[in-house]
Amino acid sequence: MGEILWAPDETRITREPLTRFGEFAATQSSRATFSCYDDLHAWSVDQASEFWRTLWQFSGVLGEPGETVLVDETRFPGARWFPEAQLNYAENLLSRAGSDPALIAYLEEGDARVLSWDELRASVASVASGLRRAGVQPGDRVAGFMPNVPEAVIAMLATSAIGAVWSSCSPDFGINGVLDRFGQIDPKVLFAAAGYTYNGRQWDCTERLVQIAEALPGLQQLVLVSGDAAAEPMALADVPRAIAYEDWLPTDPEPLS
Repeated sequence: MGEILWAPDETRITREPLTRFGEFAATQSSRATFSCYDDLHAWSVDQASEFWRTLWQFSGVLGEPGETVLVDETRFPGARWFPEAQLNYAENLLSRAGSDPALIAYLEEGDARVLSWDELRASVASVASGLRRAGVQPGDRVAGFMPNVPEAVIAMLATSAIGAVWSSCSPDFGINGVLDRFGQIDPKVLFAAAGYTYNGRQWDCTERLVQIAEALPGLQQLVLVSGDAAAEPMALADVPRAIAYEDWLPTDPEPLS
């Protein structure tokens, strides 16, 4: 064995989440203690159901795990985890509050946008209200044709919050790639970039958005997002069923639930 270059001290080991999980797991299982990482790993493999239920509890997952943890444990692929669970992805991701940064976005030219946990939650509540008022119900599909801007994350979380299904792709996709993805799910609402900046150049999405909107028979609203301040604005009249993001957002959003 080679020379050990570094090892954590006892103080650091004690405060590590893995150490705390091992201590918690020992109180939940038939094991009196886990003396080392190898013991914990062996238990996670030999007692998979017990391990994953314990991890759910330790992690503070919001929701109901159900009675069954694992079905068809020996099948790979084919095993099913927590088949009776009921939880909401957005509820878990938005469980924090306060003024600390939740989302930090940098555009290509270096401009930064920072949203706190409270600001992110308020934005998600507003978009979720807009989706409900647009008639989106659990199981409906909502899509995003946007770059990595905060509005893409907000729309995804809002879609999840109301139990709808989210799908997305980058605005540099060609028309066939977009329709191969969105054509299968027929979204009711589409969030789309008004344009985007890549490699120092501004790209206009108008022509592709017209084709996308015309090819999606179930599309009821196309919400144009100008999350990239450097991008050229689009003419709403050029795109079927289009409305600007700022105009689409409700002025009196309902509380997030």
